[in-house]
Amino acid sequence: MDNQQKVEKASAATSLPRKPRNPALKMLGLPALPKRLPSRNWMIFWAVTGAFTTAIIYDKREKNRATAKWRRAVEPLSRELLGSANALPRKLTVYLEAPPGDGLRVAQDHFIEYVKPVLSASGLDWEFVQGRQQGDVRAAVAERIRRSRMAHERPGEEIPKTDDSIVEDLRRKMGLKEYDGVKGDIVIGRHAWKEYVRGLHEGWLGPLDPPPLPEPEPEPEPVSETKSDSETPSADDKAAEAKAEEQKKQDKPSRPPQPRPHNTTGDYESASLPVHVPAEFPPSAVIAFPHRLGFTQTFVRLGRFLNRRKLADDIGRQVAAVCFAAARDYREHDGQYEQQLLLVQEERDWPKHTWKEEEPAAEEEHEKQAASRPKKERIWASPMVVDARIAQRMRRFEIQPRDEESAAKIAVPEEEVEGWIKGSFRRLWRWGVGSFDDKPRGPNVGNLDDD
Repeated sequence: MDNQQKVEKASAATSLPRKPRNPALKMLGLPALPKRLPSRNWMIFWAVTGAFTTAIIYDKREKNRATAKWRRAVEPLSRELLGSANALPRKLTVYLEAPPGDGLRVAQDHFIEYVKPVLSASGLDWEFVQGRQQGDVRAAVAERIRRSRMAHERPGEEIPKTDDSIVEDLRRKMGLKEYDGVKGDIVIGRHAWKEYVRGLHEGWLGPLDPPPLPEPEPEPEPVSETKSDSETPSADDKAAEAKAEEQKKQDKPSRPPQPRPHNTTGDYESASLPVHVPAEFPPSAVIAFPHRLGFTQTFVRLGRFLNRRKLADDIGRQVAAVCFAAARDYREHDGQYEQQLLLVQEERDWPKHTWKEEEPAAEEEHEKQAASRPKKERIWASPMVVDARIAQRMRRFEIQPRDEESAAKIAVPEEEVEGWIKGSFRRLWRWGVGSFDDKPRGPNVGNLDDD
């Protein structure tokens, strides 16, 4: 009997409606709070996700703030007037090249993200020298120097026309004056810097004419079987000839071949400088370009991704120094020139195949084709060799303390660096406040003092 009463009491208790856990929430129409917190695993997941998201948002905002600070620092230069109406503005040269193991697009994106905003705010003009493979920057720098030397050393000789020379001749005919002041070069990345320095040495210490090509060894003529006049080539022979012609068309380069080096690093000491060499070369600035590839380098790349604000501040300072045109001589450190030590840490990021020597079979193949396609110089993997006569004439852009102090005092508004979400809430709030202020406070009955 007792058991039956217990069962009836339990069934009656289960049939009764449960009381709400919080009557106040039910009155407000809000859902009831959960009985307990999420599990430990979910707490860890949301904590890690929130911390990572916060780090990304903070770094991006501070990166934009650093770029905006240097952009505002150089803006007064854009409002300076030119000397005369027919004078050209100051023009810089930007050297870009595809990093080892990657394409040119990566270098272009790096320029657009970090360098271009500051240059655009300064109002200066610039031109690009872009390289898609190793040696392009070296060839461009050396060729420009050789063309300037030919105008002094061979005045009667006609120099081949290029797009730049045609534009210069047209400006000269129109009476446009070249900018008479410090121009300067911007070199992005250690790989482009090594080629830039190599091109300076080749242009000033090398000969104007390229060295003669080595004569290829004559190959023995194959012994051909005599065929009768009535014998005609078979279909297989015609297909082989067509395939060979198609292969030749595919092997034909789509762009002009890269000019060969006119000297080597071993020729520096025995070379003599031209008489008309300037006492100082245009100043240069070397922009950092950290770029590491590979799945095994994920954590290194992630750490750099979360610290882009420091890179943006450093690059903005370097570009601002170029805009302000303050330069100094390169120094020596422990028996090495400063040019050799700039961005040397970036070489650790390059892929292993950059340092790998060519196999003997490949070297023999290069030697056989020396007449048509000579072996390329491995500038990236070779140590940088600097001649004292060239190093002493090079100058480096450096920002002045007064310019850096004035930039540190610049306060960037939060609206300029905030993200889309915060900006949307801000615009929504202003729209709501503006709509409330525009509404009339009461009936328009006019001025009571007007009788």
